[in-house]
Amino acid sequence: MTRDDAQALDTADPLARFRDAFDLPRGVIYLDGNSLGPPPLAAHERMAQVTRGEWGDGLIRSWNAAAWIEAPARIGDKIARLIGAKTGEVIVGDSTSVSIFKLAAGALSLRPGRMTLLTETGSFPTDLYALQGLTALLGERVRVKAVAPHDVAAAIDEDTAAVLLTHVHFKSAQRWDLAALTAAAHAKGALVIWDLCHTTGAVALDLNGVEADLAVGCGYKYLNGGPGAPSFLFVAQRHQAAIRSPLWGWMGHAEPFAFEDGYRPAPDIRAQITGTPQVLGLAALEVGVDLQLEADPALVEAKGLALANLFIAEVEARAADPALKLASPRDPAQRGLHVAFTHPQGYALVQAMIARGIIGDFRAPDIARFGFSPLFLSHAQVWDAAHALADILATRAWDRPEFRARAAVT
Repeated sequence: MTRDDAQALDTADPLARFRDAFDLPRGVIYLDGNSLGPPPLAAHERMAQVTRGEWGDGLIRSWNAAAWIEAPARIGDKIARLIGAKTGEVIVGDSTSVSIFKLAAGALSLRPGRMTLLTETGSFPTDLYALQGLTALLGERVRVKAVAPHDVAAAIDEDTAAVLLTHVHFKSAQRWDLAALTAAAHAKGALVIWDLCHTTGAVALDLNGVEADLAVGCGYKYLNGGPGAPSFLFVAQRHQAAIRSPLWGWMGHAEPFAFEDGYRPAPDIRAQITGTPQVLGLAALEVGVDLQLEADPALVEAKGLALANLFIAEVEARAADPALKLASPRDPAQRGLHVAFTHPQGYALVQAMIARGIIGDFRAPDIARFGFSPLFLSHAQVWDAAHALADILATRAWDRPEFRARAAVT
């Protein structure tokens, strides 16, 4: 493909109008929206409105007057539209790690007598750590079983309470068949907890259509909610009356402002809230969610996969270094919206790209990772990034001491 071909695709792009909705530095090609999305321009105005007007002028009255108290459920209902859930099945609050812990414990409450939490080796660390922390708390009554991805379905048995899987793998972008794995778990009486952090806002979803049980996702990647944005969790309506959260807080109470000494959980998704809503984080996240809702999820996924395909094709056609190898599935149907290449100097390679204004990231031990967020990236930008990577490899531009110095965040 020539650059003119790429520009022609941009001219015909039905999502092109979204590019001007984001605040990105001039001259930067941002290929890391799969890790931290850029700020929507409207988020700046919204944050000023919240801090100066609602917080500054309204003070505590804004819990009612500005509907702060309603934000976790209100934004949850909006996210539900992005993931194929119903109103009242999604709530926003806490971090992703805390939400995973809560849902794993909740799954045990839904499957009394079953003692195994099954997951895959090589999953995102916080998923594994949350399960390990839960079992350390509960002792020998519960165990975590981690198996290779290709062994997961066969490992589900009558002792499995729940299977925790990342729908789109954080390194390789390998995509699970959500419907097939959910059905396999249900056939054995087990539940599935889906980690949708690299899925929501990128890959079209229909959780109710596949009879999903539980899910969690973050707000700071494709939803562009800002660093540390609150996570969301999904509990299918059929499970809400029986599931029990391990973290009881006043906002999960049936009547928070009754101030009772004893805990009575709310009878619905609100029981999954723990503490006071993070108003500033929720305000920024809602802007990103509202923007995402303007786009057709099918078009978003199709464009993201096309951008990733373009990058792979141009890099492989021009990169002369045999040490660079594709670590993501070649079949787009099995891949999310980021692409991983392995290289012995993967960290230095990414730093050399950043020095040229092309921002990706590195995942140990040797993965250079590049994300293709459809709302703000153009085909021409992706073409330029692929050619820059090929040039860096051809000239060994990565081979400089400053590119090898590891920062705290990679």
